[in-house]
Amino acid sequence: MGKSIALLFLLFQARLFSAAPFFFIQASDPQFGMYTKDADFHQETANWEFVVANVNRLKPAFLVVTGDLTNKTADAGQIAEYKRIDKTLDKSIRLYNVPGNHDVANDPTTATLAAYRKNYGPDYYSFREGPVYGIVLDSSLFKAPALVKEDAAKQEQWLEAELIKAKASNATVVIFQHIPFFLEKPDEPDQYFNIPLETRTRILVLLHRNGVHYVFAGHYHRNADGRDGDLEMITTGPAGMPIGPDPSGFRVAEVKPNAIEHKYYGLGTIPSVLGAAQ
Repeated sequence: MGKSIALLFLLFQARLFSAAPFFFIQASDPQFGMYTKDADFHQETANWEFVVANVNRLKPAFLVVTGDLTNKTADAGQIAEYKRIDKTLDKSIRLYNVPGNHDVANDPTTATLAAYRKNYGPDYYSFREGPVYGIVLDSSLFKAPALVKEDAAKQEQWLEAELIKAKASNATVVIFQHIPFFLEKPDEPDQYFNIPLETRTRILVLLHRNGVHYVFAGHYHRNADGRDGDLEMITTGPAGMPIGPDPSGFRVAEVKPNAIEHKYYGLGTIPSVLGAAQ
């Protein structure tokens, strides 16, 4: 009788575990130094400490930070403060950094790319977390490749090969980058907050060919959502300083068998528990 009860208890626990939602948190643009134009980063420290504390409490599968980690490219003090707070992240939660234009400069050079790689690691790479096959891209190589044409070509060649691997994995492939391909429509005019149309069109064709349905980005310092057929372009507001109607916050994304459901939370509206991306 005792063994039967114990077995039932284990089965119950297994069912609860298998039913637990798989979700990740995307934060963007902590951008240490932006509030005061690099005079200090007191507000960014307060925001990012609050973000990391809530990530620790909610316990996502991983945290991805989609660029503009600091405001001033390669600033040692801003980088050190961002990293200091990152060290308080629960060790069971993996952190994935994504380069932004403020991290590698609006017009990246071999020197700014080298500095980023020294401070943070690769500027484009892939990872696996549960059902997610994550692909991190350096969107500045799409946006402004003039001074780093060789690096831009290498990333695009790597992406083509990586997408073939990702498609064969049968995982949910998710692209993470800083600058969105577009905000609302795939053929919208070029502007500061999107990727130039010629490059955008070429890469979107590649993503469609390989069954990618989700791209998460930042850069806009407010939220936007666009679609190109079955591909959703999700642009997330800032963990740092807002420049639009959306408050500082982060996005929770739940990965389901056939979809990713997501919601943006301002720092003052984060729920106490997450059963799903509510």
